Parts: sequence; structure tokens; C-alpha cells
Amino acid sequence: SGVYWTGALRAAILRPVTASSTERKPRRGDRLEVTIERQDRKGPGIASSGDHQVRVRGAVIGEQLAVEVLKRRGRRVEARAVERLAGGPHLEPARCPHFGTCGGCSFQTLAYGMQLTELHRHVREVLAAEGIECEVDGVEGMADPWMYRNKMDFTFANRRWVEPDEPQGVDASFALGLHVPGRFDKVMDLTSCAIHFEGADELVTSVRELARERGLEPWDVRAHRGLLRHLVLRKGIRTGEVLVDLVTSEDAEEVVDEFSAALLHRHPWITTVVQNVNTRPAAIAVGEYERVLHGPGVIHEELGGLRFAISANSFFQTNTLQAERLLEMVSEEAAVQAGDVVFDLYCGAGTLGLGLARGGVRVFGFEVVPSAVADARANAEANGVTDAEFHEGDVLDALGMSGPELPSPDVCIVDPPRAGLHPKVVPSVAELGARRIVYVSCNVASAARDLPVLIEGGYALARVRPIDLFPHTPHVEVVFTLERRQS
Repeated sequence: SGVYWTGALRAAILRPVTASSTERKPRRGDRLEVTIERQDRKGPGIASSGDHQVRVRGAVIGEQLAVEVLKRRGRRVEARAVERLAGGPHLEPARCPHFGTCGGCSFQTLAYGMQLTELHRHVREVLAAEGIECEVDGVEGMADPWMYRNKMDFTFANRRWVEPDEPQGVDASFALGLHVPGRFDKVMDLTSCAIHFEGADELVTSVRELARERGLEPWDVRAHRGLLRHLVLRKGIRTGEVLVDLVTSEDAEEVVDEFSAALLHRHPWITTVVQNVNTRPAAIAVGEYERVLHGPGVIHEELGGLRFAISANSFFQTNTLQAERLLEMVSEEAAVQAGDVVFDLYCGAGTLGLGLARGGVRVFGFEVVPSAVADARANAEANGVTDAEFHEGDVLDALGMSGPELPSPDVCIVDPPRAGLHPKVVPSVAELGARRIVYVSCNVASAARDLPVLIEGGYALARVRPIDLFPHTPHVEVVFTLERRQS
């Protein structure tokens, strides 16, 4: 659970085993004393014990811990901390009361400067493992890495996670919050969060109170029944506009309308309220159809001088301030010139490409998701951008349009999903012959797999620029710049 146990009773139960005295392999229940040496790329602390590597969730570099062995596979040991023997220089107090239960901010107790150092090491190691030797810029972090998320998705459930220190028999029939890691059926009842936008805590509290007052049934993930499924909150950080999206299993118009009115009475500053209806078993916060209950149904955000309309189901970067910096990075690396043609592959709602479509630069975006293409076209029109057009369809098919139907690109912007580029897309991108490719990656492991193919296709890796879009997590965004080699 990430909770540090103390006391003689717990210590007595565990079999004391140290690295120096161990003549056998660690077994479940053994107690080890370790010092955390680095962070795993998924967040846990890593220590050495004899010939074994010990992973400890919630531990940070420099901590000296007594840990209990949970399981062992080969030389890898999973353990949990039971006592902190020494804190180390990089330990910070958790700001969130749910730290240790919620898995969302696994780096929260690691000093922010060291978080950036560890992300940098992770990028270098992943690239080196694929034989890519290059300089990596320092990770660009945030001046204030708290309260940065402009969107949060919460889950309703009829099975609340009960903390170990709660009294036996406590009511666990209603929860609104986040799934406990590894438990699809248990939801942690959220009281506050240190990374979502200011004002979200009070909205979650009001929604929970109003739902319980009215006897609205939370979703039962096993029986597939219950009205309330998800609560999605979004805010325009630059505009202050707030969207509340209630995802339900059926229309229930009268009940939902009364609920919406009561919420607006408490929080009249809410810009718009919508209802998404998801009748399917799948636990997703996207409905088959949507009903606008209050306001225009969208909010707005501003990035790099452009204004974007955001609906409940629109894709938009969750960190507005760092997304703006990411746009600046892409613009700097693209280095477009008047008359250039830019291909924006996996363009989404056009956020990256629209910022380049000025000064005589023409942008052609390609995206397979119809709603994202519709958003991109609407965003271009709303911002008066006439030199950008967006094509719906599979990116591999779209690349075949280059030639008679489309001009050849001078610059390619590539921003694929976490899985990276389809194996057939990578050589096709190289064959376009653009003088520069700017590859934006949210998963450096996928990018490291794709980059060698682009390099073999005639490109040189010119720059690697990581940026922290998700502080206190092990995720890092990276902007790779590739330049066409002269033949």
C-alpha cells in the first residue's frame, strides 16, 4: 500500500535477513535492509541486496529502508517498505493525503529537481539500449509543478477502497475518485488532489454530497448497473472556463437535470454542464451520445496566441503551461520558412500544426479519428487560419496522397500515440524526403524503436529535448529533431 509500518510487533513477524548473512535466495516475508539507489522507469525505487535487485513502490533515492519481500522472480525482488531507517537528501513530504494508495503521483515524495534528473537518465538509457548515442538536453520542468492538470476523470463505484486504519464495518457502498492500482473494482474516495486544477476538490465534494443526498446509485462494475459512472472536469487555465461532464448509464433526464441545477446553485461559476450516456459495459468516460444541460457545451483554452474550443470528449494536452512550451519547442525545431509545406501526422485537433500555419507556410494535417479532424477544422476556422487543411483517414493511406494530390513536405511533424509509429509508416515518412522531421513522443521506448529506421532512411538525429508534461510521474515527453543528410 506504500504505508510505512513501524513497531516491534511488525518487525518480529518478519524474518530478519541481511545481504551479508543471506545464504539463500530471498523469500516472501523476509526482511531486508536496503538503500535506494535510483528510480525505476515506472516510478518505484530500486536497491541492491546481494545479487538481487529490489523494487520498492513509493521509495525515493537515498532512503534507507527496512522492506518486506513480497515475491521474487530470478534476481528481481518485489518488496514493500515497512520502516524508514533514514530519509535521505531527496525525500520530500507528500502533499496529498492519498499518497501510498493512489498510484497517480509515484514521484511525489522525490524532490522535483531529482525527478528531472531521473527522467533525463531514463531517456538516455532507453536511447542507448537501442544503440542511439547522442546528447540529450536537460529535462525542461515547471516553475510550479503543482495544480497543473486541466482535466481529471473520476469514477463512481459501489465498492469503496477501505484504508487499513479505518474502523471495521465502515460504510463502503459509495465512492467517487480514482481506481486503486491493480483493482478494477475498488475506487479510492478522493478528498483532495495536489495536481488537478484549483477548484476541482470542491466540485468533487459537491458532486459526491449531492449524489448521496438524492440516493443516486453509483455504478456496479460487476453487475453492470447503477446510474452514475464517471465525472469529468475540465478547465481552461488561460480563460478560467470550467466544464462538468456527468457520465451516466441511461438518460434519466429528470433526475440528472435536477442534479445539474443543484450543482450550479452551489457553484454558479461553472461555465457548462453536459451529460454523456454510456450504456455499454466498458468502463470509459465517453458516451454514445451527449446532452448539454447548461451553457454552450464547450470551454476554451488559449495556447501560443491561438484559441481552442474543448468539448467533454476532445483530446487536449492536460498541462496547459507545458503544452504551450511544447508548442514553442516544436516551432523552434521545425524552423519553417515562408513557402514551406508542413505535414502534421497524427495531428489530433491540430494543436501543433496550427501554430506553424502562418507567414506563407501551408500545413496539411492527417488524423484517423473523425471527431479530432472535425475539431481541427473548427479550430482553424475559429482562429482565421486559412493555410491549414486536415484529412481524415489512416496515416499510411494519407501518405500515399503526396504527389499529384498534395505537394511534397519540407517539414514533417510526427506526434504518434504511445505505441509509436506503425512499422510500415516509419519508412514511408523517411521516403517523403522532408528536410526536417520533428518527432514528438510521449513514450521514449517507442520512439527509440522508430528512430533507427528514420536514421537508416537518410536522417541524422540533430537534437533531443525532453520536457516534463506530467510532474510527479515517471512520464516524460521528448521532442526529437532529425535532419536530412546531404547525399
